[in-house]
Amino acid sequence: MSRKRQQLCPNKPYGARVSFVRVKYLFLTWLTVLVGSWVLYVQYSAYTELCRGHECRNAICDNYRKGIIDGSACSSLCDKDTLYMSRCLSTLPNNQVGKNTFDFGLKFRGENPPKFREMVFNHLKSKLGEQANLAGLVGQILSVADGNKDGRVSLPEARSTWALLQMDEVLLGLLLQDRGHTPRLLGYCGDLYMTERVPYGPLYGLSLPWPLAGWVPSGVQRTVDQWFTPSWPRKAKISMGLLELVEDVFHGTYGSFLICDFAAAHFGYTDRHELRLTNARAVVPEAAFRRAMRARTCEADGDCVYGVDCHTSCDVAEKRCRGEPLRPNLAKACGTLKDYLLRGAPSGLREELERQLYACMALRGNAGQMNMEHSLILNNLKALLWRQISHTKDS
Repeated sequence: MSRKRQQLCPNKPYGARVSFVRVKYLFLTWLTVLVGSWVLYVQYSAYTELCRGHECRNAICDNYRKGIIDGSACSSLCDKDTLYMSRCLSTLPNNQVGKNTFDFGLKFRGENPPKFREMVFNHLKSKLGEQANLAGLVGQILSVADGNKDGRVSLPEARSTWALLQMDEVLLGLLLQDRGHTPRLLGYCGDLYMTERVPYGPLYGLSLPWPLAGWVPSGVQRTVDQWFTPSWPRKAKISMGLLELVEDVFHGTYGSFLICDFAAAHFGYTDRHELRLTNARAVVPEAAFRRAMRARTCEADGDCVYGVDCHTSCDVAEKRCRGEPLRPNLAKACGTLKDYLLRGAPSGLREELERQLYACMALRGNAGQMNMEHSLILNNLKALLWRQISHTKDS
C-alpha cells in the first residue's frame, strides 16, 4: 500500500504544473484575441470614417458650389483644398447633407434676410427659455454667421448657420467656449463644423471599442483606467477645470444646465492640462430637461431617466415624472473624480480629500439650502486642491 502511495505522490506536482500551464495558455489566448480584435476594429473604423468623410465632403461642396450654403471654412474645404477632412462631423446621413439648410431657404428670400435675427432669437428662446441677455447671444451668433467678415449675413451663410443651430452641441459649445470649457469653433460650412484639436482624451483610461468593452470586467477596467493618467498635481489642475465647468453651468449667463453624462470619454485636456468638454451633447438646459421629464409617463422611478446621469422621481399617483433633478452636477462630478484624485494623492491630503469628495457625492437636488451647501462644498474642494498645486509649475 505504501509503495502504491509512493508511486502516486509524484503525480501531484505534475498535475499542478499542467493546471498552471492551462490557465496561462487560456490567459494568453484571451489577451491575444483582445489585442487582435482591437487592432482590427481600429483599422476598420479608420477606413470607414475616411470613406464617409470623403462622401460627406463631396455632398457639402456640391451645395456650396451651387450657392446653397456658405461659411468660413467652405473655401478652404472646397476651393483651395487646404482643409483635410479625416471624418465627417455632420450629424446628417450622407444623402441628406444640406437638407436642413435648403429647407431654411424656403422661409424667406433676399440676399440679406431681414428676419434671420428674429428667427435666431426665437430659436434660442425655445431652447434656453426666457433669458435677460438673449439679445447679446444673438449678436454673438450673427458674428459667427458672417463667415467672410463683410459685415452682413448672406442667405447661404444664414442657411449654414441655421443648420448648425439645429445641433444642440454646437449651440452649447458656443455658450461655454467663452469660459474656455469647450474647444473653440474654428469654422463651418453647411452643417459641418471644425473645432480646435484637444490633444488628450478621454479624461482618463483607455477608450475601448464596443466589441471589446464586454470582454473586460468592470473592476479590471476601473483599475486599468487609473494607470493612464498624468501626475497627481496635473490631475488636480484638470479636476479644478471640471469643478469650474460645474460652477459655470450651475447658474450661468444663459440659465442653468445639467450634465447628463459624466463619462470620462466626454472630457479631454490640453497640453497645459486645461479641461475641455469634448462632447457638448452631454449637456442639456435645465428648463428643457424639466419640460421633457414632466411630459414623460412612468410607473416607477426607473422610468424617469434622461441621458445617463440625470434622474427624477416618479409621481405614482399622476403617473408622470417630476421635473426636479435628484442629483446636482457637482455630486456626479465628484463621483467621476473620486478614484481619479485619490490614486496617487499626497499622504497628508488623502484623508481630507476623501472626506470632502464623499460629502460632495452625497449632495441631493431637493435638499434644503441646496444652493448654499453646493457653493460651500464646491469652494472648499477647489481651495483644497489649489493649496496643493499653487506653488508648483503645474498651476
